[in-house]
Amino acid sequence: MGDKAGGKEIGSAARIAPDRRWFGNTRTMSQTELDRFRSEMTTKEADPYSVVLRRKKIPMALLKDSEKVAKMNLLETESFEATFGKQNTRKRPKMSDSLGDYAALANHASESATVYETRGKDTNVEGYGENDDGILDHRSNDLFSKGQSKRIWAELYKVLDSSDVVLMVVDARNVPGTRCEHIEKHIKSHASHKQLVIVINKCDLVPAWVTRKWVKILSPMFPTLAFHASITNAFGKGALISLLRQFGKLHADKRQISVGVIGYPNTGKSSVINALMGKKAVKAAPVPGETKVWQYLTFMKRIFLIDSPGVVYNVGDDDVDVVLKGVVRAERLEEPTEIISTILRRVKKEHVQKQYLLEDWKDHTDFLEKLAKRNGKLRKGGEPDLNSVAVSVINDWQRGKLPFFVAPPRAENEEEGNEEEDDGGALEESEFGAEAESDDLEDEDELPQKAKSSKKRKAVEEFDQDEDLNEEEGGKAAASGPSGTWEDI
Repeated sequence: MGDKAGGKEIGSAARIAPDRRWFGNTRTMSQTELDRFRSEMTTKEADPYSVVLRRKKIPMALLKDSEKVAKMNLLETESFEATFGKQNTRKRPKMSDSLGDYAALANHASESATVYETRGKDTNVEGYGENDDGILDHRSNDLFSKGQSKRIWAELYKVLDSSDVVLMVVDARNVPGTRCEHIEKHIKSHASHKQLVIVINKCDLVPAWVTRKWVKILSPMFPTLAFHASITNAFGKGALISLLRQFGKLHADKRQISVGVIGYPNTGKSSVINALMGKKAVKAAPVPGETKVWQYLTFMKRIFLIDSPGVVYNVGDDDVDVVLKGVVRAERLEEPTEIISTILRRVKKEHVQKQYLLEDWKDHTDFLEKLAKRNGKLRKGGEPDLNSVAVSVINDWQRGKLPFFVAPPRAENEEEGNEEEDDGGALEESEFGAEAESDDLEDEDELPQKAKSSKKRKAVEEFDQDEDLNEEEGGKAAASGPSGTWEDI
C-alpha cells in the first residue's frame, strides 16, 4: 500500500494538495537581519523625538522575546552548578535544633501568638500617638490618601487608553515631587505607541533659570514644554498648539486624535485646557480635587482634549509633604498648625515678612498668634484663632504667594552660584515666523472656537506672538528633535 493514496496507485507524477498557509502574510529573515532590525528599531523607539508610524505593518513584537520564552531561560539567571552542584551558593534556611519536628514548630507558633496578643498593639496600623497602655489612639486619617482610590485610578486608565498623546502636567515649584514616574514606565512598557509630553506649568512662580534647567534635564527623556496657564496672557501656548498640530499630521491615518491631560492634583490640568481653548471650557479652581471625572472636549477639527482628575502614586510621602504638594485641601485638616513649622523652615524669612508684614517671631505658634492678632482672627475673650490663620497660610503656600521651589540637580562641573549668571535673563516672548504660522491658521476648521469668532484676527496675532521657551534651548521642546524634524519611519 506504500504506492497508493486514496485507493489509487501513485504514478510517476504526484500532485500536492493546496494549502491556505501558502498564501499567508508570512515572511522569513536571517539572524543577521533580525539583529540589525532590533538594534535600529530599539534606538528609534527609545528616542523621544522619533515617532514610529505604521506600527501594524512593522513586526514590533520581534524587538523583544516573549514573556514565556524569557521565563523559561532560568539558567541565564542562575547556573545549574551554582544551584545544585557541589559548589552551590544557595543558602539553606537556618533552623535551630529545638525545631527539628512539627510538634516543636507548632509550639513555637503558639508561643509567638501569645506574645503578640499580650503585647496589646498592632504594629501594622499607622497612627499619631499612643496612650499609657501602649495602644494606638487612632489610625492614620484617610484624608491623606486622596487621589489613590480605585475610582481615581480607573478614571486615569480610561484617559490613557483613549488618548493618542498624553500631556503630563507638573508643577514648576516641585517638578520631581509632582512627576509620576510610574505612569511614565507604564506608557513606555505597555503603550509605547503613545507619545508622552511633559508640561511644566506655573513657570511664573519660579526663577527663569530653574525652568530652563528643568527643561534641559527632562528634554532628553521626553519632549518638555514650559507653560503658564492663563486665558488672557498664556505662556508657551503657541509652542504647545504647534506640537499638537504636528502630532495630528503624524497620525494622518486617523480621523482625529485625542490628547489626554494627566498629573498630580492642583498642578493646573484644567487651567492648561482653558488656556488652550482661550475660554473657560472646564471648571478650574486653585484647590485640589475640583475635577471629579474625565471630560471630553473638542479643541480643533481633528484634535480633542480629555481632562482627568488628579491622581497620586504612593511614594511614601508623610502627611506634611502630602499637604504641601497640594493634594489635600487645607480646610479639611484637623490640625493645620502642625504644617506651619515646615512652611516657615522652607520659605526664606524675608519672603514671609514681606507677605505678612511681621518683623520677627520665636516659633510657629508665636508666628500664628501675631498673624491672628494682625488680621483680626480672634475668638471670644481675645484668644487668637490659630487654626483659621494656619489654613490661610497653607492656602497661600498652595497658591504660590509664598515663594518656594525645589532646585534642579546640579551638574558635576557646575559651580555653586552660577545659575543666575547663565540663565540668559528673564523669560521673554519670541515670535514665530509670520509666514509659517499664518498659513497654518488660515484654515478655519483647524482653529479653536475662540478664533472662529469676530476676534479671529486678534486670536491669530496672539498665536503668532506666543512664546516657545524651548526654541531658545535648541528646539528640543517643540516637535523638532536632534535631527530637526520628527522622523517618519
